[in-house]
Amino acid sequence: MGVVSGYSGGASVAPTYEAVCRGETGHAEVIQIEFDPEIIGYETLVNIFFATHDPTTPDRQGNDVGTQYRSVIFFHSDAQNRIATEVRAQLASNDVFSAPIVTEIRPVDAFWPAEAYHQNYFERNPQQPYCRAVVAPKVAKFRQRFAEFLVPKP
Repeated sequence: MGVVSGYSGGASVAPTYEAVCRGETGHAEVIQIEFDPEIIGYETLVNIFFATHDPTTPDRQGNDVGTQYRSVIFFHSDAQNRIATEVRAQLASNDVFSAPIVTEIRPVDAFWPAEAYHQNYFERNPQQPYCRAVVAPKVAKFRQRFAEFLVPKP
């Protein structure tokens, strides 16, 4: 089990952070999660995704603007597609958000791991201004709402 930061959904082979940030590749900044469904289910992961970011702003997350910041779920199977689509529809029909959900749900074509300095970025750079202003509140929200899924560090 683990999480890898990276890029998906674009045309460029082996994209770099700089090219993705300039909007040259068509990729979105994403994470790939390897999980054990006996411990946490895919539907729970999708619900966490929707609860910890803004799925209502096209091509934007906070101050970050561009197609690389679009809200997107890349699925690996028909079952994942069905679950993600159902969760999105349920949230929309229950008016959970004040604006329409714009999250794309697409099959994964390729996943490109980000450069080493992007892996575990928040953990390694908690005092960096972006981490303090943007990431820390999201992590705090996750810890409060989904505490039962936290694994103590050894």
